[in-house]
Amino acid sequence: MAGIYIHIPFCKQACYYCDFHFSTSLKKKGDLLSALKLELQLRKGELENQTIETIYFGGGTPSLLSNNEIQGLISEVYKNYQVAKNPEITLEANPDDLTKTKILELAKSPVSRLSIGIQSFFEEDLKQMNRAHTSQEAKACLEQATSYFDNITIDLIYGIPNMSIEKWDANLQTAFQYGVNHISSYALTVEPKTALETFIKKGQYPPIDDTLAQQHFNYLVSETQKHGFVHYEISNFGKPNYFSKHNTSYWQGKPYLGIGPSAHSFIGKTRSWNIANNSKYIKRIQDEILPSTSEELTNKDGYNEYVMTGLRTIWGVSLNKVEADFGVNFKTYLLTEAQKFIDKKLLEIDDSKATSITLKTTLKGQFLADGIAAELFMI
Repeated sequence: MAGIYIHIPFCKQACYYCDFHFSTSLKKKGDLLSALKLELQLRKGELENQTIETIYFGGGTPSLLSNNEIQGLISEVYKNYQVAKNPEITLEANPDDLTKTKILELAKSPVSRLSIGIQSFFEEDLKQMNRAHTSQEAKACLEQATSYFDNITIDLIYGIPNMSIEKWDANLQTAFQYGVNHISSYALTVEPKTALETFIKKGQYPPIDDTLAQQHFNYLVSETQKHGFVHYEISNFGKPNYFSKHNTSYWQGKPYLGIGPSAHSFIGKTRSWNIANNSKYIKRIQDEILPSTSEELTNKDGYNEYVMTGLRTIWGVSLNKVEADFGVNFKTYLLTEAQKFIDKKLLEIDDSKATSITLKTTLKGQFLADGIAAELFMI
Protein backbone atom coordinates (compact mmCIF):
# COMPACT_ATOMS: atom_id res chain seq x y z
CA MET A 1 0.00 0.00 0.00
CA ALA A 2 1.20 3.52 -0.79
CA GLY A 3 0.05 7.13 -0.78
CA ILE A 4 0.15 10.15 -3.08
CA TYR A 5 0.54 13.70 -1.78
CA ILE A 6 -0.35 16.56 -4.15
CA HIS A 7 0.92 20.02 -3.20
CA ILE A 8 -1.27 22.97 -4.21
CA PRO A 9 1.04 26.00 -3.73
CA PHE A 10 -1.52 28.82 -3.64
CA CYS A 11 -3.00 30.90 -0.79
CA LYS A 12 -5.15 34.01 -0.59
CA GLN A 13 -2.74 35.56 1.89
CA ALA A 14 0.27 34.61 3.98
CA CYS A 15 -0.27 33.48 7.58
CA TYR A 16 2.37 35.12 9.76
CA TYR A 17 3.68 31.82 11.20
CA CYS A 18 3.78 29.78 7.96
CA ASP A 19 6.99 28.63 6.27
CA PHE A 20 5.42 26.25 3.73
CA HIS A 21 5.94 26.85 0.01
CA PHE A 22 3.09 28.84 -1.57
CA SER A 23 2.28 31.86 -3.73
CA THR A 24 -0.47 34.43 -3.28
CA SER A 25 -0.65 34.90 -7.06
CA LEU A 26 -2.90 32.54 -9.02
CA LYS A 27 -1.57 33.62 -12.44
CA LYS A 28 0.20 30.32 -13.03
CA LYS A 29 -2.59 28.11 -11.68
CA GLY A 30 -3.55 26.65 -15.07
CA ASP A 31 0.04 25.82 -16.00
CA LEU A 32 0.66 24.42 -12.53
CA LEU A 33 -2.34 22.08 -12.69
CA SER A 34 -1.20 20.82 -16.10
CA ALA A 35 2.28 20.24 -14.68
CA LEU A 36 0.86 18.27 -11.73
CA LYS A 37 -0.96 15.96 -14.13
CA LEU A 38 2.15 15.51 -16.25
CA GLU A 39 4.28 14.73 -13.19
CA LEU A 40 1.76 12.07 -12.18
CA GLN A 41 2.17 10.52 -15.63
CA LEU A 42 5.97 10.78 -15.64
CA ARG A 43 6.33 9.09 -12.25
CA LYS A 44 3.80 6.28 -12.48
CA GLY A 45 6.59 3.71 -12.77
CA GLU A 46 7.85 4.56 -9.27
CA LEU A 47 4.79 2.94 -7.66
CA GLU A 48 4.17 0.35 -10.38
CA ASN A 49 3.61 -2.57 -8.01
CA GLN A 50 1.86 -0.59 -5.28
CA THR A 51 -1.82 0.02 -4.57
CA ILE A 52 -2.69 3.62 -3.71
CA GLU A 53 -4.77 3.69 -0.54
CA THR A 54 -4.54 7.43 0.21
CA ILE A 55 -4.52 10.65 -1.83
CA TYR A 56 -3.84 13.85 0.07
CA PHE A 57 -4.25 17.41 -1.25
CA GLY A 58 -2.07 19.70 0.87
CA GLY A 59 -0.71 23.20 0.53
CA GLY A 60 -0.98 26.01 0.37
CA THR A 61 -4.75 26.01 0.19
CA PRO A 62 -6.17 23.21 -2.00
CA SER A 63 -9.73 24.43 -1.38
CA LEU A 64 -8.95 27.36 -3.69
CA LEU A 65 -9.33 24.90 -6.57
CA SER A 66 -12.70 24.38 -8.21
CA ASN A 67 -14.45 21.05 -7.88
CA ASN A 68 -13.64 20.26 -11.53
CA GLU A 69 -9.95 21.00 -10.97
CA ILE A 70 -9.82 18.73 -7.92
CA GLN A 71 -11.64 15.94 -9.77
CA GLY A 72 -9.33 16.35 -12.75
CA LEU A 73 -6.30 15.61 -10.56
CA ILE A 74 -8.02 12.65 -8.89
CA SER A 75 -8.92 11.25 -12.31
CA GLU A 76 -5.27 11.54 -13.36
CA VAL A 77 -4.27 9.41 -10.38
CA TYR A 78 -6.83 6.77 -11.35
CA LYS A 79 -5.61 6.77 -14.97
CA ASN A 80 -2.00 6.12 -14.03
CA TYR A 81 -2.02 4.17 -10.76
CA GLN A 82 -3.69 1.16 -9.20
CA VAL A 83 -6.06 2.66 -6.60
CA ALA A 84 -7.70 0.81 -3.70
CA LYS A 85 -11.47 0.31 -3.77
CA ASN A 86 -12.26 2.95 -1.12
CA PRO A 87 -9.21 5.21 -0.84
CA GLU A 88 -8.95 7.92 1.80
CA ILE A 89 -8.93 11.16 -0.23
CA THR A 90 -8.23 14.19 1.95
CA LEU A 91 -8.59 17.84 0.97
CA GLU A 92 -7.08 20.56 3.13
CA ALA A 93 -9.49 23.49 3.22
CA ASN A 94 -9.86 26.93 4.74
CA PRO A 95 -13.23 27.88 6.29
CA ASP A 96 -13.74 30.87 4.00
CA ASP A 97 -13.66 28.57 0.95
CA LEU A 98 -16.15 26.09 2.40
CA THR A 99 -19.39 27.72 1.37
CA LYS A 100 -22.53 25.59 1.37
CA THR A 101 -22.27 25.23 -2.42
CA LYS A 102 -18.62 24.13 -2.20
CA ILE A 103 -19.37 21.60 0.53
CA LEU A 104 -22.26 20.13 -1.48
CA GLU A 105 -19.98 19.78 -4.52
CA LEU A 106 -17.25 18.11 -2.49
CA ALA A 107 -19.75 15.75 -0.85
CA LYS A 108 -20.68 14.46 -4.32
CA SER A 109 -17.02 14.11 -5.34
CA PRO A 110 -14.52 11.32 -4.52
CA VAL A 111 -13.14 13.43 -1.65
CA SER A 112 -13.88 11.47 1.54
CA ARG A 113 -12.11 13.51 4.21
CA LEU A 114 -11.81 17.24 4.95
CA SER A 115 -8.92 18.78 6.86
CA ILE A 116 -10.12 22.24 7.90
CA GLY A 117 -7.64 24.89 9.06
CA ILE A 118 -9.60 26.47 11.90
CA GLN A 119 -6.57 27.33 14.15
CA SER A 120 -8.76 29.28 16.61
CA PHE A 121 -12.41 30.18 17.11
CA PHE A 122 -11.44 33.63 18.46
CA GLU A 123 -11.39 36.62 16.13
CA GLU A 124 -8.41 38.30 17.81
CA ASP A 125 -6.27 35.18 17.39
CA LEU A 126 -7.15 34.86 13.70
CA LYS A 127 -6.24 38.50 13.08
CA GLN A 128 -2.93 38.11 14.93
CA MET A 129 -2.08 35.14 12.70
CA ASN A 130 -3.32 36.89 9.53
CA ARG A 131 -5.75 34.09 8.75
CA ALA A 132 -8.07 34.69 5.77
CA HIS A 133 -11.23 33.57 7.58
CA THR A 134 -13.26 34.91 10.48
CA SER A 135 -14.52 33.19 13.62
CA GLN A 136 -18.04 33.20 12.23
CA GLU A 137 -16.88 31.57 8.98
CA ALA A 138 -15.11 28.87 11.01
CA LYS A 139 -18.29 27.98 12.85
CA ALA A 140 -20.54 28.27 9.81
CA CYS A 141 -18.38 25.96 7.71
CA LEU A 142 -18.34 23.31 10.46
CA GLU A 143 -22.11 23.56 10.81
CA GLN A 144 -22.45 22.74 7.12
CA ALA A 145 -19.50 20.36 6.66
CA THR A 146 -20.48 18.06 9.52
CA SER A 147 -23.89 17.59 7.88
CA TYR A 148 -22.31 16.10 4.76
CA PHE A 149 -18.95 14.67 5.90
CA ASP A 150 -18.40 12.18 8.69
CA ASN A 151 -14.60 12.16 8.36
CA ILE A 152 -13.44 15.67 9.30
CA THR A 153 -10.30 16.82 11.04
CA ILE A 154 -9.65 20.37 12.18
CA ASP A 155 -6.39 22.14 13.00
CA LEU A 156 -6.04 24.11 16.24
CA ILE A 157 -3.01 26.08 17.42
CA TYR A 158 -2.00 26.29 21.09
CA GLY A 159 0.77 28.15 22.87
CA ILE A 160 -0.43 31.51 21.56
CA PRO A 161 1.06 34.17 23.89
CA ASN A 162 -1.31 35.37 26.61
CA MET A 163 -3.90 32.68 25.81
CA SER A 164 -5.37 31.54 29.13
CA ILE A 165 -6.30 27.95 29.88
CA GLU A 166 -9.93 29.11 29.93
CA LYS A 167 -9.64 30.46 26.39
CA TRP A 168 -7.87 27.31 25.20
CA ASP A 169 -10.63 25.27 26.82
CA ALA A 170 -13.25 27.31 24.96
CA ASN A 171 -11.54 26.45 21.65
CA LEU A 172 -11.58 22.75 22.49
CA GLN A 173 -15.17 22.71 23.74
CA THR A 174 -16.30 24.43 20.54
CA ALA A 175 -14.58 21.72 18.50
CA PHE A 176 -16.24 18.99 20.57
CA GLN A 177 -19.61 20.72 20.18
CA TYR A 178 -19.47 20.25 16.39
CA GLY A 179 -18.77 16.54 16.76
CA VAL A 180 -15.56 16.38 14.73
CA ASN A 181 -13.87 12.99 14.96
CA HIS A 182 -10.26 14.12 14.59
CA ILE A 183 -8.19 17.06 15.81
CA SER A 184 -4.65 17.99 14.76
CA SER A 185 -3.15 20.47 17.19
CA TYR A 186 0.23 22.17 17.02
CA ALA A 187 2.16 24.58 19.20
CA LEU A 188 2.72 28.01 17.70
CA THR A 189 6.37 27.99 16.64
CA VAL A 190 8.66 30.66 15.26
CA GLU A 191 10.06 29.50 11.93
CA PRO A 192 13.01 31.29 10.27
CA LYS A 193 12.22 34.03 7.75
CA THR A 194 8.54 34.24 8.67
CA ALA A 195 6.67 37.43 9.48
CA LEU A 196 6.17 36.12 13.03
CA GLU A 197 9.93 35.91 13.57
CA THR A 198 10.31 39.52 12.36
CA PHE A 199 7.51 40.78 14.63
CA ILE A 200 9.02 39.11 17.70
CA LYS A 201 12.51 40.48 16.95
CA LYS A 202 11.05 43.98 16.63
CA GLY A 203 9.09 43.61 19.87
CA GLN A 204 5.78 43.84 18.00
CA TYR A 205 4.63 40.40 19.21
CA PRO A 206 5.24 38.65 22.54
CA PRO A 207 7.88 35.90 22.58
CA ILE A 208 6.71 32.29 22.60
CA ASP A 209 6.34 30.83 26.10
CA ASP A 210 7.27 27.12 26.14
CA THR A 211 5.86 26.67 29.65
CA LEU A 212 2.48 27.99 28.51
CA ALA A 213 2.59 25.72 25.45
CA GLN A 214 3.22 22.68 27.65
CA GLN A 215 0.31 23.63 29.91
CA HIS A 216 -1.94 23.89 26.86
CA PHE A 217 -0.64 20.55 25.54
CA ASN A 218 -1.29 18.75 28.83
CA TYR A 219 -4.81 20.16 28.95
CA LEU A 220 -5.37 19.14 25.33
CA VAL A 221 -4.33 15.55 26.07
CA SER A 222 -6.62 15.39 29.11
CA GLU A 223 -9.70 16.92 27.45
CA THR A 224 -9.53 14.95 24.21
CA GLN A 225 -9.27 11.72 26.21
CA LYS A 226 -12.43 12.66 28.14
CA HIS A 227 -14.26 13.05 24.83
CA GLY A 228 -13.24 9.67 23.41
CA PHE A 229 -10.24 10.67 21.31
CA VAL A 230 -7.13 8.48 21.07
CA HIS A 231 -3.85 10.40 21.24
CA TYR A 232 -2.19 8.32 18.54
CA GLU A 233 0.54 10.79 17.50
CA ILE A 234 1.98 13.77 19.37
CA SER A 235 -0.09 16.30 17.40
CA ASN A 236 -2.98 14.07 16.38
CA PHE A 237 -6.09 12.95 18.23
CA GLY A 238 -8.66 10.72 16.58
CA LYS A 239 -11.66 8.73 17.64
CA PRO A 240 -11.42 4.99 16.87
CA ASN A 241 -11.55 4.37 13.07
CA TYR A 242 -10.84 8.04 12.34
CA PHE A 243 -7.04 8.10 12.44
CA SER A 244 -5.48 9.73 9.36
CA LYS A 245 -4.48 6.82 7.13
CA HIS A 246 -2.28 9.07 5.00
CA ASN A 247 -0.27 10.60 7.82
CA THR A 248 -0.03 7.26 9.60
CA SER A 249 1.61 5.83 6.48
CA TYR A 250 4.37 8.47 6.86
CA TRP A 251 5.02 7.47 10.46
CA GLN A 252 5.02 3.77 9.64
CA GLY A 253 7.49 4.11 6.79
CA LYS A 254 5.15 3.23 3.90
CA PRO A 255 6.07 4.53 0.40
CA TYR A 256 4.53 7.77 -0.82
CA LEU A 257 4.87 9.97 -3.86
CA GLY A 258 4.99 13.75 -3.49
CA ILE A 259 3.64 15.64 -6.52
CA GLY A 260 4.11 19.38 -7.01
CA PRO A 261 6.65 22.07 -6.08
CA SER A 262 8.41 21.40 -2.74
CA ALA A 263 6.68 18.01 -2.34
CA HIS A 264 8.67 15.17 -0.75
CA SER A 265 8.62 11.46 -1.68
CA PHE A 266 9.82 8.31 0.06
CA ILE A 267 10.13 5.00 -1.76
CA GLY A 268 12.25 2.11 -0.51
CA LYS A 269 15.36 3.76 0.90
CA THR A 270 15.19 6.76 -1.42
CA ARG A 271 13.94 10.15 -0.30
CA SER A 272 13.44 12.94 -2.84
CA TRP A 273 12.04 16.45 -2.92
CA ASN A 274 10.92 18.77 -5.70
CA ILE A 275 12.18 22.27 -6.28
CA ALA A 276 10.31 24.89 -4.23
CA ASN A 277 9.73 27.33 -7.08
CA ASN A 278 6.53 27.33 -9.13
CA SER A 279 7.96 28.74 -12.37
CA LYS A 280 11.01 26.45 -12.39
CA TYR A 281 8.86 23.46 -11.46
CA ILE A 282 6.44 24.12 -14.33
CA LYS A 283 9.24 24.67 -16.88
CA ARG A 284 11.09 21.48 -16.02
CA ILE A 285 7.96 19.35 -15.98
CA GLN A 286 6.95 20.78 -19.37
CA ASP A 287 10.38 19.65 -20.61
CA GLU A 288 9.63 16.23 -19.02
CA ILE A 289 12.52 16.64 -16.58
CA LEU A 290 11.79 15.76 -12.95
CA PRO A 291 12.71 18.84 -10.88
CA SER A 292 13.86 16.86 -7.85
CA THR A 293 16.84 16.10 -5.66
CA SER A 294 17.21 12.66 -4.09
CA GLU A 295 19.25 10.86 -1.48
CA GLU A 296 19.72 7.25 -0.45
CA LEU A 297 19.13 6.72 3.25
CA THR A 298 21.94 4.92 5.07
CA ASN A 299 21.31 2.39 7.81
CA LYS A 300 21.99 5.15 10.31
CA ASP A 301 19.54 7.53 8.58
CA GLY A 302 16.84 4.86 8.57
CA TYR A 303 17.36 4.14 12.27
CA ASN A 304 17.24 7.85 13.20
CA GLU A 305 14.04 8.43 11.22
CA TYR A 306 12.37 5.39 12.74
CA VAL A 307 13.21 6.52 16.28
CA MET A 308 11.95 10.05 15.56
CA THR A 309 8.62 8.95 14.08
CA GLY A 310 8.12 5.98 16.40
CA LEU A 311 8.43 7.97 19.61
CA ARG A 312 5.79 10.40 18.36
CA THR A 313 3.16 7.64 18.07
CA ILE A 314 1.27 5.22 20.30
CA TRP A 315 3.03 2.37 18.49
CA GLY A 316 6.43 3.42 19.81
CA VAL A 317 9.77 2.01 18.66
CA SER A 318 9.82 -1.76 18.26
CA LEU A 319 13.08 -3.19 19.60
CA ASN A 320 12.50 -6.28 17.45
CA LYS A 321 12.24 -4.11 14.33
CA VAL A 322 15.36 -2.11 15.25
CA GLU A 323 17.36 -5.32 15.54
CA ALA A 324 15.87 -6.88 12.40
CA ASP A 325 16.17 -3.80 10.16
CA PHE A 326 19.32 -2.14 11.47
CA GLY A 327 21.25 -4.70 13.51
CA VAL A 328 21.84 -5.73 17.10
CA ASN A 329 24.37 -2.90 17.62
CA PHE A 330 21.64 -0.33 17.00
CA LYS A 331 19.33 -2.04 19.47
CA THR A 332 22.07 -2.10 22.13
CA TYR A 333 22.88 1.56 21.48
CA LEU A 334 19.19 2.54 21.70
CA LEU A 335 18.65 0.78 25.03
CA THR A 336 21.85 2.24 26.50
CA GLU A 337 21.01 5.81 25.48
CA ALA A 338 17.35 5.45 26.50
CA GLN A 339 18.12 4.37 30.06
CA LYS A 340 18.56 7.92 31.40
CA PHE A 341 15.12 8.85 30.05
CA ILE A 342 13.62 5.67 31.49
CA ASP A 343 15.11 6.61 34.88
CA LYS A 344 13.47 10.05 34.60
CA LYS A 345 10.15 8.37 33.67
CA LEU A 346 10.09 10.09 30.27
CA LEU A 347 10.37 6.77 28.42
CA GLU A 348 9.17 3.27 29.28
CA ILE A 349 9.57 -0.25 27.96
CA ASP A 350 6.27 -1.90 26.99
CA ASP A 351 6.62 -5.68 27.08
CA SER A 352 2.91 -6.43 27.36
CA LYS A 353 3.02 -8.13 23.95
CA ALA A 354 5.38 -11.08 23.81
CA THR A 355 5.84 -10.67 20.06
CA SER A 356 6.88 -7.02 20.18
CA ILE A 357 8.74 -5.17 22.92
CA THR A 358 8.53 -1.42 22.37
CA LEU A 359 10.07 1.78 23.66
CA LYS A 360 7.49 4.54 24.20
CA THR A 361 7.20 7.98 25.71
CA THR A 362 5.32 8.26 28.99
CA LEU A 363 2.60 10.87 29.47
CA LYS A 364 5.28 13.03 31.10
CA GLY A 365 7.61 12.57 28.12
CA GLN A 366 5.17 13.14 25.26
CA PHE A 367 5.65 16.89 24.94
CA LEU A 368 9.44 16.33 24.85
CA ALA A 369 9.36 13.48 22.30
CA ASP A 370 11.30 15.24 19.54
CA GLY A 371 14.08 16.34 21.88
CA ILE A 372 14.32 12.87 23.43
CA ALA A 373 14.47 11.26 19.98
CA ALA A 374 17.34 13.54 18.98
CA GLU A 375 19.29 12.30 22.03
CA LEU A 376 18.80 8.72 20.84
CA PHE A 377 20.08 9.33 17.30
CA MET A 378 23.12 7.48 16.06
CA ILE A 379 25.56 10.25 15.13
